[in-house]
Amino acid sequence: MPAGAALSGGVAGPDALRPLLDAVLAGLADGAALRGGPLPAGGPAGVAALVAAALGDREHRATSATGEPAEPSGQGHPGEALADDGNHPARGRAGEPAVPDDVLRRLTALLTRGSADPADPACAAHLHCPPLALAVAADLAVSALNPSQDSWDQAPAATELETALVRDLAALVGYDPATAAGVITSGGTESNLMGLMLSRDHALGRAGGHATELGGLPRDLSPRIFASEAAHFSVQRAAAVLGLGERAVTAVPVDRDLRMDPAALDVLLKEAVGRGETPVAVVATAGTTDTGGIDPLPQLADIAERYGVWLHVDAAYGGGALLSDRLAPLLAGVERADSLSLDWHKLGWQPAPAGVFLVRRAETYAPLARRAVYLNPADDEEAGYPSLLGLSLRTTRRPDAFKIAATLAALGRTGLGRLVDTCHDLAHHAAATVRAHPLLELHTTPVLTTAVFRYRPASGLPADADRVNAALRRRLLTEGRAVVGRTELPGRGPGRVRLKLTLLNPHTTPAQVDALLATVVAAGQAEERDEAERAGEPEGVLEGVPA
Repeated sequence: MPAGAALSGGVAGPDALRPLLDAVLAGLADGAALRGGPLPAGGPAGVAALVAAALGDREHRATSATGEPAEPSGQGHPGEALADDGNHPARGRAGEPAVPDDVLRRLTALLTRGSADPADPACAAHLHCPPLALAVAADLAVSALNPSQDSWDQAPAATELETALVRDLAALVGYDPATAAGVITSGGTESNLMGLMLSRDHALGRAGGHATELGGLPRDLSPRIFASEAAHFSVQRAAAVLGLGERAVTAVPVDRDLRMDPAALDVLLKEAVGRGETPVAVVATAGTTDTGGIDPLPQLADIAERYGVWLHVDAAYGGGALLSDRLAPLLAGVERADSLSLDWHKLGWQPAPAGVFLVRRAETYAPLARRAVYLNPADDEEAGYPSLLGLSLRTTRRPDAFKIAATLAALGRTGLGRLVDTCHDLAHHAAATVRAHPLLELHTTPVLTTAVFRYRPASGLPADADRVNAALRRRLLTEGRAVVGRTELPGRGPGRVRLKLTLLNPHTTPAQVDALLATVVAAGQAEERDEAERAGEPEGVLEGVPA
């Protein structure tokens, strides 16, 4: 057998993995040292050259043991990584057989050097957490064994483990585990799609008099989904995938904290019903992507109940608050949702994917029921062999429940809750620092772990603020100094661009948050100086922007 063809499972699997894992760990250390910051400097062109030098240039593609690439000559193409000539750098030096651990170390170093590292305190743009080492190690076991959750005979223990975890998570959100149901998903996008699919089949099947999943969409109905202006874009995408069309989504106004306005929802639902339209779902958000805002769930549940409309809560971000005694009350009312999305690869510190979809009543899952004779034959189920096939949109599905279960077993809700509280404290520290700085402006008080703000240019003009804030963020990316988020507030016209720190690293210190904000200010000042030079403005015209 060729080198590198050993298997990861069986009795011999651990011995085959051990030197390769050592190579991966060495490559991670090599690449992090070469990167020297939160992301590689040079922007897209620099990273493209880095990868091309390692994979695509036949004359200059040799890499050192630490993954240091030579400068690319412009020849070759990254697609040559698939060439079967035995001489590609991903297989070994020209004319020499590949050494798997050497290959792995060099390519891991390349990947690490060219990555944005959420474990770096200056990498704070997205809901992109640094995973716990414990969870990553647990994920290794899953990869080595490669179970698939579409039939019991491919994943006996994993099937039972996921079933138990779903029961525990149902109890965490306030559902009755005996009557709820759910599944582990790839994340909030898949979970939101599932919630809206079940709500579609519930509402349109009831209104049209036939099973929508079998007969398709009734032609004489006008379905409507109601979500806030700050809801995740996956709601529109789900509406398109489900055949409803993005225009079926009605945007409900929000307040300054990007929370849905219940009075506006009531009016919009009343108007839709008056026009003969069919409300399919109200989508509440518990933790908006930009501000962490949480919609008023009890009021929205009251309104949805009054109109007989399915309530889906997207708690992909805010669901992590349920781990914290301090923050859990923010999600009061979530237990009244018909369906719910959670993501443990946000405020749960799991490597992606680690999404969860739950329904309050298991019978509402009926449209997803599926029988495949080679996976879950009826006589197997009658004989006591359980099946998760009818709980997911996917067939092949890895047991991502394992890493979540391992983390909960080791840290418990209390341990994870402390991590949530630490990140919440960091967000409030960031907000206090922003408030105290004359060149920064806070948008709103943090709810979860996100601080939204902007740099204030000397001119004070809204259009200038938008331009400078967008440019300073790109400057930081190009220089490899920081990864800061960018967003735009709802509305029209200039003055809506904001920056954000999404603080998901519980090992970050308040001093490191202050340093990151100082870096943002320095980049803003540098951007203003550069703009003045390009415009040929006289020295001193930008008062308060030091050289």
